[in-house]
Amino acid sequence: MKLFDTKSGELREFKVLVPGQASIYVCGPTVQSAPHIGHLRSALVYDLLSRWLTKTGLKVTLIRNVTDIDDKVLEKADELKVPWWQLAQENEQLFASDYRRLLIGTPAAEPRATGHITQMVSLIQGLLDLGYAYEAIDGSGSVYFDTSKWEKYGELTHQKLEDMESGPLDPAKKNPQDFAVWKARKESEPASASWPSSFGSGRPGWHIECSAMAAYYLGEQFDIHGGGLDLRFPHHENELAQSNAAGHGFANYWVHNGLVTIQGQKMSKSLGNSVSSNDLFGKVSDKAVRYYLASAHYRSVLDYQPESTLEAEAALSRLHGFVVRAKRELSDTQFSKVDIDALPQEFVDHMNDDLNIPGALAVIHEAARAGNTDLDEQRLSQASRRWSEVVAMLEVLGLAADSSEDKNLEHKALDGVIQTLIAERNKAREDKNYQRADQIRDQLLEIGIELADSPAGTHWSLN
Repeated sequence: MKLFDTKSGELREFKVLVPGQASIYVCGPTVQSAPHIGHLRSALVYDLLSRWLTKTGLKVTLIRNVTDIDDKVLEKADELKVPWWQLAQENEQLFASDYRRLLIGTPAAEPRATGHITQMVSLIQGLLDLGYAYEAIDGSGSVYFDTSKWEKYGELTHQKLEDMESGPLDPAKKNPQDFAVWKARKESEPASASWPSSFGSGRPGWHIECSAMAAYYLGEQFDIHGGGLDLRFPHHENELAQSNAAGHGFANYWVHNGLVTIQGQKMSKSLGNSVSSNDLFGKVSDKAVRYYLASAHYRSVLDYQPESTLEAEAALSRLHGFVVRAKRELSDTQFSKVDIDALPQEFVDHMNDDLNIPGALAVIHEAARAGNTDLDEQRLSQASRRWSEVVAMLEVLGLAADSSEDKNLEHKALDGVIQTLIAERNKAREDKNYQRADQIRDQLLEIGIELADSPAGTHWSLN
């Protein structure tokens, strides 16, 4: 398998550090607000990566953190006039609910920043002892990483320190690019949002949180660090610098998923065009949302259009429709068993090629089309093979048709037929052809389908 490594800027063959095992650290959400489409896409990317590595025979340890203490959390809590920890917990639960709806697997651990202050303080003290961090020069009590002391600073994003943009020099810092690893408590902040340390009361900086938690759960060196493209700088750049400065090998591969645009525009608060999870779910099945979020290559931009999820629902329904049909038509034949390991080589090649999900989906659709043709022409052996392939591939992507799919598809088909008859009945009533209108109503009633007319239209139900 090859993965695009952001640090080297090229596709690299994926080789694990420990034979038979893969370790992944993913930057999870900062829980100052409810999840939006960008959060869900990122979480799904690393779920798909984890699923595929597991399918190849590796034992995967995936860690996805929760940033529950941060400037953004405190600011939002103050704005809403609620305790910061309450806001963080409520939003964390919303994320967990959406992850379950998308069938995103539970990580090996999902550590909260507030649960690992001890590890963060220890890492900061180590940086101070090594001379890579310093206490604020204005005596404010904060601690900063000294970027001028780390010659490799900027290597992840391929920048030189002297070329980086910087604002006015903070009187607490030696250099504009230096970043806080410990933030001294402000009088305006609640006492519950600070912890004691040898360098004063305060809280960890955002970047040190992930460095400490990754090392605690995966060791000082691990296979993959993942996250959204927007985290490359400064978050991941700073993580890499402070961890390497502390003597940690840290991540062997850096993987970043692309961002989400809304109808061609960058998603932003100022434009008010954020798409929440509520906007995604409800109109279509949860698996259709998963299909849609996976449909673009993970490194490319995913553009959201209002009809996007409906198109995904239609595409997934075609695949599930073939699975249901094959199961029905092959159930009483010698070809009624499914081989869940029947992955076509072309599918495997796409998955190994930097997790090319769009290419993999194209293989599934082609297999379903060919399988339907085989069923039409009674080539049962070939149809059975295609059936196994489609089932196996959908399972890998977390898109398998469940046991209720048969009934869902039958209901949709029945609804389509009935809606056509309702439209014909409405036309007959408009034309004052009441005999034909009554005939349609009575015929449906004979087979157990009752029509109900209301100002909102005509609806049907099983009698």
